[in-house]
Amino acid sequence: MDSLKQIQAPISREMVEFEDYFRGAMRSENGLLDKISHYIIKRKGKQMRPMFVFLSSRMFGETKESSYVAASMIELLHTATLVHDDVVDDAQARRGFFSINALWKNKIAVLVGDYLLSRGLMISVDKGEFKLLQITNRAVKEMSEGELLQQEKSRLLNITEEVYYQIIRQKTASLIAACCHSGAAAAGADDDAQQRMYEFGILVGLAFQVKDDLFDYGEEGDIGKPTGIDIQERKMTLPLIHVLQKSDGKTRREIMNVIKNHNTDRTRVKALIKKIHEAGGIRYATQKMNEFREQARAILQTFPENPARNGLEQLLDYTINRTK
Repeated sequence: MDSLKQIQAPISREMVEFEDYFRGAMRSENGLLDKISHYIIKRKGKQMRPMFVFLSSRMFGETKESSYVAASMIELLHTATLVHDDVVDDAQARRGFFSINALWKNKIAVLVGDYLLSRGLMISVDKGEFKLLQITNRAVKEMSEGELLQQEKSRLLNITEEVYYQIIRQKTASLIAACCHSGAAAAGADDDAQQRMYEFGILVGLAFQVKDDLFDYGEEGDIGKPTGIDIQERKMTLPLIHVLQKSDGKTRREIMNVIKNHNTDRTRVKALIKKIHEAGGIRYATQKMNEFREQARAILQTFPENPARNGLEQLLDYTINRTK
């Protein structure tokens, strides 16, 4: 599997320069905000989203400042949603570090998330990048709607496969689509190319989320964290939805009983995971994930081959071959 460092080769200069650009975008004259911003930068993740932006830009020409604006907006938005998610979930850690709410409490964490979101929007206004603002705002709207739809449906535990795809399209795929769309727009690609890149990003995001679902059904040693967390949190993921849809009434009632009433019983959760494996839930979700990947690859291959397109293809494969 290609490493992220190899995939970054066509945009290595951009990724180095982006660190300074992003640090500047986070800067505040407020001492507490600046301290928290330094903490966030120190614990940044793989930075896959900026990679999608820069590779999408380089597919269509040289990187311009607009590409850095797009990448910063997306990363600020993404970071804001993570900070807010940790408050909602009462999470005490993220990526092996204490969460913002664990260190500075919920009120400050919510305000920091608000600040990051406003900074992302202000960068686009300050630079006159209204097309990028439109793309990013669309993602904010869809992510919020997707989260609310999941909350609404999760209470009833009756999510169909169709509704599941709608939720993950909005919650997860819309942001990756915004990366690819804004990267192409920043480079001056025409409307047709921008739309194809948006659709490519949606398919990558769908594959990405199904991969996340599958992690919960693996072996604990493989991913370095307990499995069955989604079941404990009563999250309806694709392997589970598929097995529920194809099961008879008795089996369905037994599965729902574990999810509703025994989701903290490790023995019962492990038995349910085994049942989902045996009933073909993992095999089905893996098949769907690979279908999304191949549909995304087909869109990429409508563009002329160049190092950036090859990098995007490698990044596409990385999203579903990753081990965590």
